[in-house]
Amino acid sequence: MILVLILALTVIFMYFFHKKRTATKTLIPPGPPGLPFMGNLHQFATATNLHVHLWELSRKYGSLIHMKLGSVPVFVVSSAKLAKEVLKTQDSVFCSRPKLLGQQKLSYNCLDIAFSPFTDYSKEMRKIAVIHLFSLKKAQSFRHIREDEISRMVAKIQGLASSSDRVVVNLSEIVTDLATTLICRTAFGTRYDERGSEKRRFDKLVRDAQAAMAAFYVSDVYSLFSWVDKLTGKLARLDASYRSLDLFYQELIEDHLHRNRWKTMEKEEEENILDVLIRLKEQTVLSVELTWDHIKAILMV
Repeated sequence: MILVLILALTVIFMYFFHKKRTATKTLIPPGPPGLPFMGNLHQFATATNLHVHLWELSRKYGSLIHMKLGSVPVFVVSSAKLAKEVLKTQDSVFCSRPKLLGQQKLSYNCLDIAFSPFTDYSKEMRKIAVIHLFSLKKAQSFRHIREDEISRMVAKIQGLASSSDRVVVNLSEIVTDLATTLICRTAFGTRYDERGSEKRRFDKLVRDAQAAMAAFYVSDVYSLFSWVDKLTGKLARLDASYRSLDLFYQELIEDHLHRNRWKTMEKEEEENILDVLIRLKEQTVLSVELTWDHIKAILMV
């Protein structure tokens, strides 16, 4: 009972404190009224079809709507003209992504390509991706991997179809395994046995990382209530996922360093993505000084 009372008093205090700080009227677009402390969270959470709900709001409030997720302001664009303004004309202003706890933690504080804020650093990282990692020449160098894995997949399906026992072929599972194997061979130069322990470990790492990144953290909406995430165990699960992934990346890096593959190769076309990143780090030819955390963050993507 005492804890409930303390929590209630804290919420009331934060509401009036926030209200006092934002008493000065600012030029913001119209939008549906929100609840104290919650903002419009309840409308996002209860909408069956969110896109339809937002469209209905746009008919009432206009093509630019202001809403709040707790203490975080949100702007909803509902017209082609404004969408062009946001996504093309003023894209440099709007293209950065919010720093959400799960994404920030697993991307080594946004050192990766996907979640890094729009700065000179992010431009350089994208340049690395376009020129060194995902160029047409590089994509063609992985053609033999794609052909080999697709041949294996077709042979597997053929074997299951010609089996004397009636076997249900789960194509979704097979295609998912194909995508996973292609990623591993392209990025790490490693092919895991479908029934091996390393494959199960990798699959678990991916599932845990997806769950950690997609989870709702109270601190993303109410920064002063980050203790709630700790109390519910979400921070512990996020830290565990981060440590497991970091160990996995470190093992891959050490394995590549041990083999010294980037020194003995005659053709760069034979390098996988990790080989390329290690070579770029050793050559120091970039305007950004790559560290192992940079490389791990890119591998996360």
